[in-house]
Amino acid sequence: MKLLLHTCCAPCSVYCVESLKEENIDITSYWYNPNIHPYKEYEARLECLKKYDEEIGIPLVIDDYYGLREFCKNTVDKLDNRCGYCYLCRLEKTALYAKENGFDAFSTTLLISPYQNHELLKKTGEMLEKKYGVKFLYRDFRPGFRYGQNKAREIGLYMQKYCGCVFSEEERYEKLIQKNQKKNMEFNEKNIK
Repeated sequence: MKLLLHTCCAPCSVYCVESLKEENIDITSYWYNPNIHPYKEYEARLECLKKYDEEIGIPLVIDDYYGLREFCKNTVDKLDNRCGYCYLCRLEKTALYAKENGFDAFSTTLLISPYQNHELLKKTGEMLEKKYGVKFLYRDFRPGFRYGQNKAREIGLYMQKYCGCVFSEEERYEKLIQKNQKKNMEFNEKNIK
């Protein structure tokens, strides 16, 4: 089977690629991640993936679109449901590329993350399978998440600290933001008296 694997980053691909290779699946990585911000983060993840895929002998197709404005425009009014748009835009590009370039199936490394909405990813992939006539290869890679992360650290891959979008980065710092706001409010109250 010839598989186009949407790849969000090198660390998430470690276990996915290993387990798919055990099934003798012919894998090509596909980079399309207009959700990743800021640009330096986007660049760091892409450069790491290029080096990793080259080292392990996996072909990589890069759809190099840094889509901050489009991503924000399509998520700003639905921040609590932004992942649905994010999954759809990335997987739809993957499915379309797979169809146009003779792949038997498509999948995504997002399926490894215990932090992603797994059921929504699966539903989105299955919907796109029907729309484009290319099989969505579903695998629950989550049992290999820790293994993949540990191996990524061992081999020195760049390890990001948040999903990718500016809103997930904000969530990463949410407790710190609240703590600082409380401290500033207390400071202001103390100095006003």
